[in-house]
Amino acid sequence: MSLKHGHISVVFVCMVLGFMLATQFRIAMDQRASLPYQRQEELAARLLETEKARDALQKRLAELENTAAQAAPTAIEQKAMQELRLRSGQIPLEGPGVIVTIDDSKTASKAGDNQNLYIIHDDDLLRVINELRAAGAEAISINGQRLVATSEIRCAGPTLSVNNVRSAPPYEIHAIGDIATLENALRMRGGVADTLQVWGIQIDIKTAENVTVPAYKGVGPLQYARPQEEATS
Repeated sequence: MSLKHGHISVVFVCMVLGFMLATQFRIAMDQRASLPYQRQEELAARLLETEKARDALQKRLAELENTAAQAAPTAIEQKAMQELRLRSGQIPLEGPGVIVTIDDSKTASKAGDNQNLYIIHDDDLLRVINELRAAGAEAISINGQRLVATSEIRCAGPTLSVNNVRSAPPYEIHAIGDIATLENALRMRGGVADTLQVWGIQIDIKTAENVTVPAYKGVGPLQYARPQEEATS
């Protein structure tokens, strides 16, 4: 039984139940009136039958409500739920894209140079990620950690933390999207790759017809956020 048919059945049973209750009330009121004694027994029997019918309808109503609650989602509802899972990162994905490997500089620093310029920082990864997203990347991961709306990329001592999971260089970024657009966004003159290579940061960009991006592993219930109530007119 579809969800729509279940709702129709519930409404129909509610209407019948309401009619039965109205009839029961009418009979009860008739009994209180000054009617001949011979009709009181007849009304008592009718009341008993009505009560039995009412109880049967209430039981049927509970069964229909339970069936409607457990009804399998429609094809449209299933598609919508699948789309939500895809966009929230709960499903591993694969498709064409690029694989970018970034490692600390192997160049010997010069006297007086800032040593931090020769190692990868969180803002370096963020620049690469932002370029990929701006180029239309549909799914991105860093060292096996799926990036979603709540993901963080931050320094954690000599390592970087992504989704509260620490990892050390080299950092391998998987991005799914149009291959040419993603690659050109990273390789454009004066872009992120050129900037990193000034300091000897190693960045290797490879294209692939099948790039895999794992599912996000940190999905949990919301503690504070809730759907906003629609304004009533």
